[in-house]
Amino acid sequence: MSEPSPKPYLTIRHSGTHEIEIKKSRFICHLARVADEDEAQAFIAGIRKQYWDARHNCTAFVVGGEQPRERSSDDGEPGGTAGVPMLEVLRRRGLTDTVAVVTRYFGGIKLGAGGLVRAYGSAVSEAIDSVGLLERRPVLLLVVAVDHTRAGRLENDLRAAGYVVRDLAYEAAGVRIEVGVPEPELTAFHAWLAEATGGGAEAVESGRAFVEVPV
Repeated sequence: MSEPSPKPYLTIRHSGTHEIEIKKSRFICHLARVADEDEAQAFIAGIRKQYWDARHNCTAFVVGGEQPRERSSDDGEPGGTAGVPMLEVLRRRGLTDTVAVVTRYFGGIKLGAGGLVRAYGSAVSEAIDSVGLLERRPVLLLVVAVDHTRAGRLENDLRAAGYVVRDLAYEAAGVRIEVGVPEPELTAFHAWLAEATGGGAEAVESGRAFVEVPV
């Protein structure tokens, strides 16, 4: 029995930092894409080392697909006022493989529990808006071998049809084009390729991967 195809998921486009100020307290949100919990913890440790003089370095992360692992820490703030609202933002946005650390430099004015919840949540939410999101979509990798005279046109046709061209390898015997195709579209792709090349090219499956599409 074959394994089920992985599902698409959302994450941030890239790492980034965003700062807000509320009643003289600075809230600096650091975001990173991570592959697993070890990477998330390493990123957190790095931020805490860099910002050792801050009053708090509160954290939240979500990693994994079907059964994601979630963790959060208030790092000395009143219970439930920092890590939990940060984690809730990640959940609400539907993100995974993402870690957030919010560094707070206390400005001398207490915000109260509600103010802290809003501040930490806003810091993460605004940071996500600043770096942007993307969807990682699973695809089958197919290699199409064509002669040199057809390669350029076929590459353009593939892109125009919405297929993801991942690589081109120019060899003496011809050109190998690696294409990413969503699994449900596999039959339609073979039919499209046959029509586009007059039956002059075939696609051979070579593996699986994810492609990244901005949202």
